[in-house]
Order: sequence, then C-alpha cells, then structure tokens
Amino acid sequence: MKEKTNIRELFSSAAERNTYLKICAPMVRYSKLEFRSLVRTYGTDLAFTSMIMADSFCKSEKARLNEFTTHKDDTPLVAQFAANNTIDFLSASEMVFPYVDGVDLNCGCPQRWAMAEGYGSALLNTPELIADMLGTVRRNMPSSFSVSVKVRLLSSTNQKRTIDMCRQLEATGITFLTVHGRTAPEMTKVPVHREALQEIKQSIAIPMVANGDIFTLDDAEQMYSQTKCDGIMAARGILSNPALFSGHKSTPVECVKRWLNICQQADTDITYQCMHHHFSFMTESLLTKRLRLELNNLSKEKQNVFEFIRAHLPIDSVVDDVSLQDYPEKLSCSYNDQIYRQRAAEQGAKNGSTVADGCAYDPEASDGNFFRSKRAELDDDVAEDVDGVAFMDGGSLLFDE
Repeated sequence: MKEKTNIRELFSSAAERNTYLKICAPMVRYSKLEFRSLVRTYGTDLAFTSMIMADSFCKSEKARLNEFTTHKDDTPLVAQFAANNTIDFLSASEMVFPYVDGVDLNCGCPQRWAMAEGYGSALLNTPELIADMLGTVRRNMPSSFSVSVKVRLLSSTNQKRTIDMCRQLEATGITFLTVHGRTAPEMTKVPVHREALQEIKQSIAIPMVANGDIFTLDDAEQMYSQTKCDGIMAARGILSNPALFSGHKSTPVECVKRWLNICQQADTDITYQCMHHHFSFMTESLLTKRLRLELNNLSKEKQNVFEFIRAHLPIDSVVDDVSLQDYPEKLSCSYNDQIYRQRAAEQGAKNGSTVADGCAYDPEASDGNFFRSKRAELDDDVAEDVDGVAFMDGGSLLFDE
C-alpha cells in the first residue's frame, strides 16, 4: 500500500495559513500519472485522476490497467469515479483504496452519453441517490480517507436548491465538495457565477473547492478572495499551462522540457495520444500557427514529436533546477474483484441480470473534442457542434470544466 496523505489535514493546514489548496482537475484522457507528476512540480497541492467509469473499473482488468496508474510519489491523489449506483461506487472505491488518498463522485459531467446513462449531471436530479452513494462509501472507509463529490449549480439565479443539495451531501460525512460555477446547460462563454459560489461556501461547514475559468494564478487569487473557498481547481487553464499555479502567465520552455523528460522515461506507459495532445496544448503560446499545425499533424511516432520539439524550442539550452532524471517506476497494482462480483450477483438475482465483463467506454478511442476544437481553431473553422455535442461547459471537453 502507498503511503497515505490525509486530505482533510491538507485543507486544515491551508486554512491555518490563510490560503487555499491548488488542485488539478479530473480530466478524461489528460489527468494521467505523467501529467500529474508534471503539475506537482509547479505548485499543484492535490491532483485527481481522470474520470473513471466505476462499472468498467470493477468488471474489467483491462479498464483498470488503462485508466489507473500511480507511483510512490503520486500523492496526494483522489480517484474520481462516474457511477450511478452504490454497488459500483463502493466496490471501485474499495478496490482503488490502497493506492489513493480519497475518492470522488462525478456529478457534473454534462456529456449526452453520460446523462443518458444516469451519470454525471443527471445525478443532480436525484440528490438522495448521490447522498446514498456517498454515505455508503463514507461508512465503509476509514475516517482518514477522503470521500468527496463534484457538482454544478442547479440554477444560475437562485441558489436555494443548490445549497439544500450541498447541505444534504455534507450531512453524509464527506470530506469536501467541489462546485463548478455554472449550470449543466451553460456554455464556457458564460462567466462563472462567483456570487453563487460565495453563497454556497457561506452555507456549509466542510471545505469547498471552486472550479471554473481559472487560467492564471491571478484568476485563482481573485476566486479565493471573492468566494473564500478552501481550494481552487483548474482544468482547461492547467492543460494549456501546467505551470499555472506557480505564477507563470504562460507555459515556460522549462515546463515543456520536463514533459519531454517525463514522456521519454515513461516510454510505453504513456500513449502517443496523451503525450502528443499535452505537447500541443502546452506549446500553444510558444509556437507559431504554422508550427502548431505541423505539430498537430505529425505522424504517430513519439520520436518524431520529440525531435520536432527539440528542433523548434530551445529545450537543451534551458537550465532547470528540478531534476526528473529519476522518474519513479510505476507501481504494480493488484485488485480483488470478488466482493464486487458477489454483490453484483446478489443484485442480479433480484432483477434477473448478470455481470458482464468488458469496458463500456474507451476515452482514447478518438482524439476527443477538446483537441479537435483546438485543431479547428488553427484551421479558422471553429465548430459550435462537434460530434453532435454542443461546445458547452464540459460537454465537448469530456471533463467538467
């Protein structure tokens, strides 16, 4: 078992120092071990995994190997799950427990497929189900282990329902909650409702993390100043600039160098897609439009990308005080799925269903709409609807930002 970090104590320590936790959001495809390792070198206090489908994690060894990796220094860490029933969320939480410091329930993703299956934002319609899932996991985990939830505003004008929901979830004994400052239907062009976040923070006793429109450290400081929140979570901003929380206005070349070193040492542990997309996002302010187009259209060989980066950025001349030469080896994680299968079989006997193996959702089956939207920008052809999903707040991004 990895050495544990007490997340409740992290929040308490930050409060004593009159500051807030700087948090890297759960982003499908992107909040992988290697990226978490990078942002930790730039002031990130707490990192989340990508959103993981709890049922697939429980049923499929392939899903577990694809969706979760860690190493000894990958802490503090919260694993975020998408779940729509207590058995899946509890079982996935128990299975990942030895390797993380907490688990989080996604109740914010507005993707159509998620809504149709009763995941993400769809759960906001049934706060009693959210409370049941959170309460069950809380009762079955050590008190030092963090249990949390990520939600959205239920209204942009009147926060009574959102506050009532947050208080109901707080009563389950969760460690903290994250609130994204928009409703599910609102697009990213709609400014985050900071007054609503401030009102919610004043209405609950547990730590609250604020999320939305954090692109610089100044944005984070302003959010903290206005809402008095306990943590700030960044998603799109930290993708474009992994050094955001250290105060850099845009990605420094040394950050690209660190990412290059991490990717070379991770070797086959990181996919071409993940490696390439991060290079594309973080070099947006460093490369001309022509070079960005060229980078995005390179043949799918990692070495080609490494050589391109070295050729067009002064990587080798950058002096970096942080050494990533001894990148920790990935831990070999083992899981016991027997309790899950027993629970699922008992539940199946009641409703006549059986446990099926396999992963229902493969986040790397395509390039993803966030990456494709960036390519569209370069082509001067920004689409309002990509793959049938309007570019709403979190909708086509595949993460709740």
